[in-house]
Amino acid sequence: MLDRRTFLLTGMVSVAAGRHSLSAATVARAEDAREGMNHKKIPASGEALPVIGMGTWQTFDVGSNPAQREPLQEVLRAFADGGAKLVDSSPMYGKSEEVVGDLTAALGLRPSLFVATKVWTTGRDQGIRQMQDSMRKLRVEKLDLMQVHNLVDVNTHLATLANWKKEGRVRYVGVTHYTASAHDEVTRVLESHPLEFVQINYSVAEREAERRLLDTARERGVAVIANRPFAGGGLLGKLSHKPLPPFAAELQCTSWAQLLLKFVVSHRAVTCAIPATSKVEHLLDNLKAGAGPMPDEALRTKIAAAAMG
Repeated sequence: MLDRRTFLLTGMVSVAAGRHSLSAATVARAEDAREGMNHKKIPASGEALPVIGMGTWQTFDVGSNPAQREPLQEVLRAFADGGAKLVDSSPMYGKSEEVVGDLTAALGLRPSLFVATKVWTTGRDQGIRQMQDSMRKLRVEKLDLMQVHNLVDVNTHLATLANWKKEGRVRYVGVTHYTASAHDEVTRVLESHPLEFVQINYSVAEREAERRLLDTARERGVAVIANRPFAGGGLLGKLSHKPLPPFAAELQCTSWAQLLLKFVVSHRAVTCAIPATSKVEHLLDNLKAGAGPMPDEALRTKIAAAAMG
């Protein structure tokens, strides 16, 4: 039986869906992305993940007003229709966990998604309370991935999560950071703890992870989630008036966003990239980056030169 909150949200989303259902063109583009989507295996398990996921920093931090949530509902529907899975959030992201949980439940998408969030506090008991609260907001009894956000009190939370994994509360455990200055510390954590995932910043403009971190993750069988694949969005702004290089056609890329994402997910250590968006058009563009041919090292070098030259 549905609880009252889910019942009301389901009604809200159903009404909204009637007014703003995905267009036939959007559905067709999502289905095309699904058919061509590349996948990579999580080293620890062999489970395959689509190479394009989605972050929720800022984009899903909205209120309960239907006008605020309708665009995000469409994004989530197109995301799932396009065969993508990994949705990443955090208690640091305001109401993002709650919005993801509400819309996912109301749209019946939970079986289709790989849901990840983070613990971002100090102390064992506070960490447990925060993680329980996150799971309640996300409406999950078993979370796909729980990560220690920015290594905050990392040893304490990893000890808790080791027990949670044994108890079946979480499927995978990882750590995250978003700045290159923390890469050495992240690498030390990878070398000293049995982890399945690491999430770090990696893009054509932020390649510091190539020095050691990505190789360490690969050597230890740790899946890599790349955040900031557009370097916080600033890179796309700089490239907005720059024509695509001719070799983009070889990769079936029609936008800089696609080219930049293919650079990221083609690295042999990277499992998935998580660009954030609240717009269906941008979501579909991102999904297309996961489909079709991927660049080899020669083309990756050309992408970097074209974007940063």
